[in-house]
Amino acid sequence: MGKLRNFLSSKKAVSSVIGILLMFSLTIVSMSVILLFGVPAINDMRDNAQAQKVEEGFTILDSRTSKVALGESPLQTIGVTLIGGGVYVSDADDPDSSSITVQVINTTNPSMTEEFNASLGNLEYIKDDRYIAYEGGGVWSKYERNGGSVMISPPEFHYNGETLTLPIMKINGNSSSSGSGDVRIAVSSDNKPDLLYPNTSASSLRTNPITSDKVVIKIKSDYYDAWANYAATLTQTTVTIDDDNKTAVVELYTIPPMGTFGLTSEIKIAPLNPANPAPINDFTFYFEAEDSNANGLNPDNYDIAATSGSRTLTYNLQKKGGADQLILTVTYEDTDISSDAEEWVSVAEYEVYDKKKDQYSHVDFTNTTFMMEYQDPDPDFSWPSDTITPGNTSFSIDDLTQHYLQLMTEDGSITFNLDGGKQDPVDYSTSLVTLDYDNAPGIITYLHITKNELDIAMVN
Repeated sequence: MGKLRNFLSSKKAVSSVIGILLMFSLTIVSMSVILLFGVPAINDMRDNAQAQKVEEGFTILDSRTSKVALGESPLQTIGVTLIGGGVYVSDADDPDSSSITVQVINTTNPSMTEEFNASLGNLEYIKDDRYIAYEGGGVWSKYERNGGSVMISPPEFHYNGETLTLPIMKINGNSSSSGSGDVRIAVSSDNKPDLLYPNTSASSLRTNPITSDKVVIKIKSDYYDAWANYAATLTQTTVTIDDDNKTAVVELYTIPPMGTFGLTSEIKIAPLNPANPAPINDFTFYFEAEDSNANGLNPDNYDIAATSGSRTLTYNLQKKGGADQLILTVTYEDTDISSDAEEWVSVAEYEVYDKKKDQYSHVDFTNTTFMMEYQDPDPDFSWPSDTITPGNTSFSIDDLTQHYLQLMTEDGSITFNLDGGKQDPVDYSTSLVTLDYDNAPGIITYLHITKNELDIAMVN
């Protein structure tokens, strides 16, 4: 009876059952974790592998389409596995189509600005939230319609720092296909590209070399951020993004003539290299008196002035304080920052040689020993803190030229206008200006743009 009682009170059997239950529970939990996290991960890996396969197909399509667009072949076909997705041709004439706008801008004379645009269209693969597109001669990809995009294959957009070559690929068609099998895509063209630039038949302004101040290319696309990232990798480009309009904006500046040339009433200077603290190498004038002027080179108020937005820089030359000399005053204003002006007056003078109508003078705005005196240490606003102080108000004209021209050209090219008043004493037919500087990246000289029609359709 005692043995039976001991057996009934034993806990060994209970321990075995609990152990088995714990092991079973752990197995269930482990399987649940695997199902919860592992299966989606496996599905994601499968989807990524499938998407990569489509990207590879589109990359091959890109290569073959280039042969069609650039005249090497009238027709090319490529097979793409749909894997449960769909492929759609978006016609360039669709109002919501992607597009490229080219502006050749003359900042000093806006009426001379030239602008034209062309729709692109695209071929797009869509599965769930994954998008892959052939557009503008490149292949692009993104995970969500409004998400960030990446470039898979570069577009037909080539810039070497001097020449921009842009064959615009215009896609025509409205076919589509979806499912899990393969689809064959045919790309054809008549191989007759339409020359948009240069083209004087379309506009007298479409000439090379470019004489305007800058070229702006705007790419409107669902893949605009990837377009922008690509353009930023090119030689000497300035790229910004307009998220509201899904547009990448690429700016390229032209460079006016440098060297020594005849003096005119306008002098253009391109944006300066911001990485160079002293980008102006030479900015010198050789003035000769006008032949009929018995007073010689005797300006009452000779202004060399430029305006850029809210900023104005003026070099003023006057003959005062004695004969045969020119006093220089430099004034800088920025109405967005201050109602005051920064004003400097020369400590020395530029010498005037000879007599009356034979007078001449060399005026060098990059002279490191020609000193200028600041007129009021208090209202300076464009210089670093404590640069101009009551004990430090004397700087060379070269210091002023380097500093102010950097500020003036931050937003683009500037034009100095020369104004000698009603009795301008300068003979422009014999006077000269020497200009040499380190320009900013993104200087374009030649532009070559074509529109290439591509017909894309699904075939059996």
